Amino acid sequence: MTAYVVVHAKIRDPEKLAAYSDAAGETIAAHGGKFVIRAPVLETLTGEGDYNRFVLIEFPDAETARHWYDSDAYQALIKNRDEAADMFFTLAEAA
Repeated sequence: MTAYVVVHAKIRDPEKLAAYSDAAGETIAAHGGKFVIRAPVLETLTGEGDYNRFVLIEFPDAETARHWYDSDAYQALIKNRDEAADMFFTLAEAA
């Protein structure tokens, strides 16, 4: 069943984010994933949050998505990710 990693981000350093995104994209593709959308947040309709970027990543299934996130290649990027932005990741399956 198709699974999605949903990312909300508050960008602090656009240059570092660009470098992280390029490297992360390679790890995503290597695990059969693809970006569905990477876009600025227009507004928060309800609740509180100061995230300014929304990312949706599609994987063939939840197990593959977990393998990507837990992979050595992606885990090696987390320090760079945390320097570039505050991010909140969730995993969901299509119904």
